[in-house]
Amino acid sequence: MNRIVIVGNGPAGHRLAELLRTRAPRAAVTVLGAEAEPAYNRVLLPSVISGKLSPEQTYLTGHDSGTVTVRRGAVVTGIDRERRTVRTGDGLLHPYDELVLATGARCFLPPLPGLTGAGGGPADGVVALRTLADCRRLEDLLPRAGSIVVLGGGVLGLEVARALGDRGHGVDVVHMGPHVMERQLDAPAGKTLAGVLERLGIRIHTGRAAASWTGGRLVLDDGSSLPADLVVVSAGVQPNTELARAAGLDVGRGIVVDDHMRTSDPRIHALGDCAEHAGLVPGLIAPAWEQAETLAEALTGGDRPYTATRTVTRLKARGVDLAVIGDGNHALPGAEVVTLADPARGQYARLALQDERVVGAILLGFPSSVAAVSQLYDAGAPTPVDRLSLLAGRAVAGRADAPGDLPDEAVVCRCNNVTKRALVAGWRGGARTPDALSRVTRASTGCGGCAGAVDGICRWLDATRAVQGEPGDARSGDAGAAFAPAVEQRPDAQQLKELLVR
Repeated sequence: MNRIVIVGNGPAGHRLAELLRTRAPRAAVTVLGAEAEPAYNRVLLPSVISGKLSPEQTYLTGHDSGTVTVRRGAVVTGIDRERRTVRTGDGLLHPYDELVLATGARCFLPPLPGLTGAGGGPADGVVALRTLADCRRLEDLLPRAGSIVVLGGGVLGLEVARALGDRGHGVDVVHMGPHVMERQLDAPAGKTLAGVLERLGIRIHTGRAAASWTGGRLVLDDGSSLPADLVVVSAGVQPNTELARAAGLDVGRGIVVDDHMRTSDPRIHALGDCAEHAGLVPGLIAPAWEQAETLAEALTGGDRPYTATRTVTRLKARGVDLAVIGDGNHALPGAEVVTLADPARGQYARLALQDERVVGAILLGFPSSVAAVSQLYDAGAPTPVDRLSLLAGRAVAGRADAPGDLPDEAVVCRCNNVTKRALVAGWRGGARTPDALSRVTRASTGCGGCAGAVDGICRWLDATRAVQGEPGDARSGDAGAAFAPAVEQRPDAQQLKELLVR
């Protein structure tokens, strides 16, 4: 029996074990997770903070059965490559034929006076947000926090700030970059997003860095200070590479892997937030799950090389609709760039086209355009000659607010590569609610950004059945368009023409 040991019970390790349970039923799979929690989806932590979800609602479907054994609270302390064993903190040795490192990453805690405690971890009143335990610690501190500062204006930092604002807390965001989300957004988009957040009550401070925290005040590098009873740190992550480095594996920023997720030792593999592929550590859930598919194939005799996943980043914050498709800042020579800006209304769009095809897009305040642009990007299909129709959400690729318009192969859940066809098949098979569809297809179990679309498709199918008396074909009209999630009014063509800048 092939012995496969997976170090790490996060989303990447969990997904791999789930795949192996069905694809390699004769293998003995052991998952060693350092946390005492069951596997959960870290992407949903802001929803736990806002109170929208309970911690238990972030748990991933269990697989501690059959040939998969999960040991929680098992901290791996070393790897013996010669004997092919890993040691856990309780002194036990776990032999392996194939070893997978899915050790994830940890929150970067800036080494500033006052932020760190005696052991190097966060000081009392400081939360470095990465785990459910961090969420619980934050919850314990909130009643005593009259003022809150979030360090970091990336995706997670802004989602956390909005989640805390939803609960009635005043929040300042301090970001040392020139504008928020500078990895994904250009300067005009960053400025427009900051304006949207400020109108929602979140105070944004960019181009400034924290210097120290003392006496309930955060001192900035320009000498000014902000009241801060509580500091939430979201300043990036560091891949957990210590085990790999100590074992003599090749390590860069992450654990270096090839196209089949193999490390420099062919018996050891890595994936997820700890893995570096082609010089990059993606740090997103969709690439991690795609890597799990690649590795499951490799471990079961297949040959499916991993290529960089086409990504769509969504900011999940109430009152903000932002999607970054591909390389939103794409600016290669010869690229056509179309931008549309209305800062007063909190809208900004940027399309980057190469050979008439979408290579990147920023869509802020254009929810009805996201589905069409995403589909064109996924398919590598030519864009409409009329770019305005694309930005207005009227492109032939399909509308997010009209499920009947979507082609069968449209990818609804990017994290799990779930198409409209798969959702319709699940509904016809008896999964008639959004929760049931999620269980059957895994749609909306990743970042959660497609939950509204899944709900809309479910209601559209219900309405189609009510009209026709039986489950209709996926392309049989749009009986349920009125049942889709509400979206804001689309700007008309004249408004778009007035705003278009080439």
